[in-house]
Amino acid sequence: MKNLEGKAALIQFNAGISMEIEDLEYTHQTVGFVKAKLKDANEKGFLSEKEEPEILFMEDKLESSMLKFRIGKYVGRIVSDGYVTFLYYLQFTYNWPDFIEYALNEHTSYDITNGHSHDADWNYYKNLLYPTSKEWQLIQNHKVCDSLKEQGDSLQVPRAIEHKVYFKNEEVQESLTQALEKEGFKVKEEIKNEDGVKGLDFYRLDKPFYHDIDEITFNLIEITEFYGAQYDGWETSVVKSVMKQGI
Repeated sequence: MKNLEGKAALIQFNAGISMEIEDLEYTHQTVGFVKAKLKDANEKGFLSEKEEPEILFMEDKLESSMLKFRIGKYVGRIVSDGYVTFLYYLQFTYNWPDFIEYALNEHTSYDITNGHSHDADWNYYKNLLYPTSKEWQLIQNHKVCDSLKEQGDSLQVPRAIEHKVYFKNEEVQESLTQALEKEGFKVKEEIKNEDGVKGLDFYRLDKPFYHDIDEITFNLIEITEFYGAQYDGWETSVVKSVMKQGI
């Protein structure tokens, strides 16, 4: 979820593409878009359940057309303010009209615009589609919370929540430790990741409920980034509440 020009937007992005950007920036320097006005948007301007199958069919047809004409990579989708926009990075554009005609020949009832422009730095992907550190953490937080709920956790019981942070500059360790302790965290141990980068494993008693853990981790991201370190997520144990019944 993002805010685009004052409107709520649902963003879906191709995370795997991020591993290929260094190569693709040399060959795919044009961003292309296909934007369709939704016929039955819900009150938030997003896809309704009724219209979703048709939009997913449109997305699949665009993808098959992209593969057929071999002109680029599908990188993401934006739904906002009653519109859906599909984004691609292209290696050439001479057959863009053929791609559009083949992809959209079954969707003539939609009001659709399309186009492309130069974007050698992949700004649309990096700055619009790809999550910021906080947005990425939000995604991970809610995955963990959902997993805990599925295991019977109410998320309302405080328990030790462990966090990890890594830093390439070891000179920040003391000041970072002091900053964490000031927030009530206790350092459990010094750690190293697979690349030998040094870090800290620390914890505090907290509730892992959605908005609670979001606030905690956002604060930790701000603290760690201030010291040039990188926050690396959290984990905790499942705690099941037991209701006592009177006899």
